[in-house]
Amino acid sequence: MATRRMFRVILAVTIIVASIGAGRASAAPILPTAMASVGDSITRAYNTGPTAFSDYPVNSWSTGTSTTVSSHYTRLLALGAAITGKNYNDAVSGAKMGDLNGQMAVVNSQAVGYVTVLMGGNDVCTSSESTMTSVDAFAGQFRTAMTTLTAGSPNAVAYVVSIPDIYNLWSVLKGNGSARFTWAVFGICKSMLANPLSTATADVARRARVRQRNIDFNTQLRTICATFPSCRYDQNVAFDTKFTAADVSTRDYFHPSIAGQAKLADATWKAGYWGP
Repeated sequence: MATRRMFRVILAVTIIVASIGAGRASAAPILPTAMASVGDSITRAYNTGPTAFSDYPVNSWSTGTSTTVSSHYTRLLALGAAITGKNYNDAVSGAKMGDLNGQMAVVNSQAVGYVTVLMGGNDVCTSSESTMTSVDAFAGQFRTAMTTLTAGSPNAVAYVVSIPDIYNLWSVLKGNGSARFTWAVFGICKSMLANPLSTATADVARRARVRQRNIDFNTQLRTICATFPSCRYDQNVAFDTKFTAADVSTRDYFHPSIAGQAKLADATWKAGYWGP
């Protein structure tokens, strides 16, 4: 009987210890006292401001201050984070993954505890299918940038957001004459958006390959992020989010509108460190 009681005690203690360990593993990190965002024109909230064809980071899904968008920054403030005024937007419109390492070097000078990463749209959206970044190059550039961040900001946590589905953009807007005209005039994302109404085998196959490159890039983001203890991937939330026509700017029919920025902020927050 004594042996059985001892076994029960040991079992109970083991369960309690395991539960505590699981709770610690899933616990959110402490609230940051400063944050930064890196990436491209999406994070710069390009084409959402009063001046056309320019950045307007106030509306950024990550570090913006717009109450309409409700960015990660404003949500952290609502949780009580002592982060006021320390929302650094280090993204650069037009940037590709090869530029991320330089942006991370800037982040390392800002003493931040939280970094959002959304990069790769310009690696898949290029002047032609042949000019897209290779998967190997993309992966190497991302790993280098993450290594720079972890070495220079060892106490920061990174949140890597998947590249939105460019094929979804084509699908939603290909029937819009204004969108097709704008894409053609400005040569926007020709790798995917060239000949938008064509059902020719070559064009259908090209779109499928470009979408696959989009998926392959996200696979690299997920895989490499998992090798860094302080990195979390959004599990394809941004890629799986179905943006509608109202979520896209009517200036270029490519970048997120204010509504699109708000949708991106909400979806990624829910899959992030402090979401529900």
